[in-house]
Amino acid sequence: MIRFNAPVLAEASEGRREIYGIAAPYNVEAVVSDGTRVMFEPGALPEGGPAPKLIESHDLGQIRGIVTARKNTDTGMEFTAKIAATAAGNDALELVKMGAIDSVSVGVTPTEWRMEGDLMVIEAANWQELSLVAIPAFSGATITKVAAQANPDDQPEPETVPEEETEMQDTPEVVEAAAPVTVPTAPIVYAQAKSYKLPTPGEYILKMREGGAEWQQYNANVTAMIQAATGDIGVSLADGVIPTPIVAPIYDDINPLRPIVSALGARGMPEAGATFIRPFIKVRSSVGVQASEFTNLSTADFEVDDIVITKKTFGGRLILSEQVIDFSSPSMLDAAIGDMAGQYALATEKEVVDRLAAGSLAATGIARETTDLTDAEKVIQNLYKAASDIGKVGNYLPNVMVVAPEVWATLGGLTDNQDRPVFPQISPINGIGNLPGGVTSFNGNPLGLQLIVSNQVGAQEVGNKTAKEYIWLMNTRGLEVYEQFKGFLRDENPGNLSVTLAVRGYFAAHIIDAKTIVALGPAATFA
Repeated sequence: MIRFNAPVLAEASEGRREIYGIAAPYNVEAVVSDGTRVMFEPGALPEGGPAPKLIESHDLGQIRGIVTARKNTDTGMEFTAKIAATAAGNDALELVKMGAIDSVSVGVTPTEWRMEGDLMVIEAANWQELSLVAIPAFSGATITKVAAQANPDDQPEPETVPEEETEMQDTPEVVEAAAPVTVPTAPIVYAQAKSYKLPTPGEYILKMREGGAEWQQYNANVTAMIQAATGDIGVSLADGVIPTPIVAPIYDDINPLRPIVSALGARGMPEAGATFIRPFIKVRSSVGVQASEFTNLSTADFEVDDIVITKKTFGGRLILSEQVIDFSSPSMLDAAIGDMAGQYALATEKEVVDRLAAGSLAATGIARETTDLTDAEKVIQNLYKAASDIGKVGNYLPNVMVVAPEVWATLGGLTDNQDRPVFPQISPINGIGNLPGGVTSFNGNPLGLQLIVSNQVGAQEVGNKTAKEYIWLMNTRGLEVYEQFKGFLRDENPGNLSVTLAVRGYFAAHIIDAKTIVALGPAATFA
């Protein structure tokens, strides 16, 4: 499940117990809790189906009402939600009216999406819940109106504090005179050892989530309460009531990027058939000078042939118990879906690299240049020679340079005969390109080429050649990528109370014009 939240602009009015506004804006980027960049396409959220629940802080144990109306607009999903007339619902309504809760958040499970670089564009999703939250992360989703119930019958009954027992006393809040309010008049009885009521772990965690000065004071009060209850009990002896919080999100040590696929752009794949055809010109026509009047013009056959491209299925499967899904926080289900999507991205990026390595290092008829990648003069000379080999055939020049991180490091360390960086972070007027991010970014434009660095360019072996030792100079017309991403499947297994998740998609990479790709590497590897 992916959760988005956004700021709230609230105003109060009398009458119904309803809130109105925009649940999620369309075509607006946001970074969700696991660090993923996400954007909703218009119409991604459904107007029909089961009504999303209205809850607090994405906690289904804190249901406050239900979404009663949904409407898609060009700017986002508009909603109407009704807050239940319960004590907790009254509290939530008051907090929204005064602006203490000033954000809403949607909890969705994407069913259809595509990746644009590291941006996840959601095309369709199941909408499970709408949450009232305190901290926004998604600009544009707002509560525009609060219709509040003024009936005093809806107010919770005041509690009388018994003389034998007391809890931590909060500063009474100021209540606007919308309805009569009864203020408890029972005297405050100072704490005795036997009468302290400690907070539950749930109450403690909720306060911790709020953070800030209130949380610090609350924690100090709890600590003082435990110490005051008996003269010799401290926090270290209260493990049963002081929880060990988990800091979200779950740490992930892999950034699932597809730099080569992003640069090439994945083309749409025909849905029917296990293979499909890409036509190309095999034999060209002829045009020449006419020898003299009435003599025949130059002629030659013109032939178009087909390249057959085979679809490959990429996918993965994972089984989670119902218990781990229900009990985990942060959600194990959310983490599993995010990880499987990342592994799909890395696997398809590696497929492109494998095709590139096999085509440029093993196939015949593809120009190959040799160079010492540590010699700046030879690198530049051979890059120009390789560019001319590409351009002299079809008048297309290279526009990208594909390398492994190891070669990127070598390029960044190249110096001229005066020990100046060949590709510095900032180029002078007469510079030949730069690596502007230094060691913090793979971006660069050596000799005007778009630099593409992919960690999937690893140890692909073709004969006695290793792909990571190469620079690939290419025009992106020569390598084509096709993809039909099918998304996720979820299957309930009632026999053993588990859920099977699967991610899958069809993918194909093909070198359609080998003349536009040149591999440059150490001479010894061409032996």
